Amino acid sequence: MKLPVPFIQLPLLFDAGALATEIEALGEGLWQPHPSGLPGNTALPLVAVEGDPARGDALTGAMRPTPALERCAYLRQVLGSLGVVLGRVRLMRLAPGAEVAPHVDTNHYWNERVRVHIPVATNPSVQFFCADAHVHMGAGECWIFDTWQLHRVTNGSDQDRIHLVVDTVGSAAFARLVNAGRAHTHSGDGWHPRRVPPGNDSPPDEMMFESVNLMSPMSYWELREHVKFLLGECEEHPLLPVIRHSANEFVMEWRTLWFRHGADPHGLPEYRSLLDEFLARTRRLGGEVSLKNHVQLTSAFTGLLGQAVRESRGDGAGEEATRAPPHFKPSGAFADYEFDRPVFIVSPPRSGSSLLFETLAQGRNVCTIGGESHGIIEGKTAFGMLGAAARGYESNRLDALDATPEIVAALRERFRRRAFDRNGGKVAGRIRLLEKTPKNALRTPFLAKVFPDALFIYLYRDPKQVLASMMEAWESGGFRTYPQLPGWTGLPWSLTLTPGWRELIGKPLSEIVATQWRTITDTLLDDLAALPPMRWIAVRYDRFTADPGAEARRICEAVGFEWDRTLDTVLPLASHTVSAPASDKWRKREREIRPQLPRMTNTIDRAERFSRKGLDCFDVPEPVFP
Repeated sequence: MKLPVPFIQLPLLFDAGALATEIEALGEGLWQPHPSGLPGNTALPLVAVEGDPARGDALTGAMRPTPALERCAYLRQVLGSLGVVLGRVRLMRLAPGAEVAPHVDTNHYWNERVRVHIPVATNPSVQFFCADAHVHMGAGECWIFDTWQLHRVTNGSDQDRIHLVVDTVGSAAFARLVNAGRAHTHSGDGWHPRRVPPGNDSPPDEMMFESVNLMSPMSYWELREHVKFLLGECEEHPLLPVIRHSANEFVMEWRTLWFRHGADPHGLPEYRSLLDEFLARTRRLGGEVSLKNHVQLTSAFTGLLGQAVRESRGDGAGEEATRAPPHFKPSGAFADYEFDRPVFIVSPPRSGSSLLFETLAQGRNVCTIGGESHGIIEGKTAFGMLGAAARGYESNRLDALDATPEIVAALRERFRRRAFDRNGGKVAGRIRLLEKTPKNALRTPFLAKVFPDALFIYLYRDPKQVLASMMEAWESGGFRTYPQLPGWTGLPWSLTLTPGWRELIGKPLSEIVATQWRTITDTLLDDLAALPPMRWIAVRYDRFTADPGAEARRICEAVGFEWDRTLDTVLPLASHTVSAPASDKWRKREREIRPQLPRMTNTIDRAERFSRKGLDCFDVPEPVFP
């Protein structure tokens, strides 16, 4: 349900310890894996279709308590105190380091329902992001949020996060609770929620359960309001008038069928034919139209109207099947923009980006240029050069001011010409580009200007391992980026040219690579923090190499790549490998690396926080499409 603000805290406070005791008594055997197999996401159904825990993800059918809920007196009291008609109710668990990928709930189920969150086990490192806001929901508090906005959850702590999650259409009493609640921006001064302790003397409020959730066929009046709502949410686009005309004709045809057949099952084939034709036409016309919440119009129409006709009495599409991932679209010049959310892997050199890149490049809709983009970005154009030599060898840093309109057009054209899919072929339609070049860790603002819908993957690896690998790369001679760097002495300059490099002349190699790592990481984290939080995700090298298949699926879901591969538990060596990686290989250089770590402490701590939580992101406007 769309709300006036991203988060609202309701004036209720529950005993999280009592809830945790009841939940622990249920045992581990009742927890179920995420329906999409997302690692670290599990659930325990408390209210499900016909009370059957096996149907805990279903959205249609009579909702009834499961045997687990019958065993928990305080959980029943908590649910009764909300005064609502209960839809699905689940305990949702998020493992340490796990996350819920960015998405929007577009299913018809969510148009009239809110999702209530009551944290049971949590930690300040658990953060809930919605639109451009983020909050930590404290234990025992009661929150609702805007499911129509792009949202995600991260657990940066070392313990499980468990929330009691209630789906409901609400009630008049619940509306009064919402009106008495506080927005996330409110300081809370003078605002005191009502405590609901367990086992009080008053009898528990009676629970009410949802029995009707979807009419088939959808009534004319409901369908008309859904279409009106979605058209009002659209960003401007040259084809929008055509889409509006098509949608109005569809609504009028549905009205004709409704007053002719009503809910008579004999009319279902005509309803189905009309719906299928409209959705197919919308896919043809509206594939490039985005809503204000960054969802494609076609995805939203499918989510809200896809089950307007149901020929069977099955459970229908589950929530996961109709979640929409983020779809950032530029605000203008659609005709000549040939990319769709390009993805850039950014990290200090020798962090494992080649391995991650070569793995994700196997995605079904992923395009690459086959390697790194040194020549594309730094090569001569008719409008100047972006390479270090042309800029006085200051560094590889590029910012938004470097992205002039002429440079932007030239780089887009270069990437477009060079991009190919996993089979080596050219792509029809917009290009889902994946790119990794270590120098680009100093160029996030520049890339975000060239590609206004770009997404970024921050790859974090244990700095001790990275420093050892950087020293190995310098000594190997295979990574010399500026072999004749003016004024530089010692081994030829290798890897990224960092700001302030002249201060390193004559320093030992260990100090050189430590300063490279620190400078790149500080710059990169500052740049990521200046982006809206939905524009980047973090990946840990140790987690990726421990379970490549699960991590590849998680990453692809987060950035909208299609993943259809099965990976071995041990990945092949990446193309830029100097010697086989090992978690303790750095110890061969320990005597050189250890003295450098104290000067890196602040940056290491910050990078660790970013890698686990994706926090420290600030609210900034979406970039303007040039």
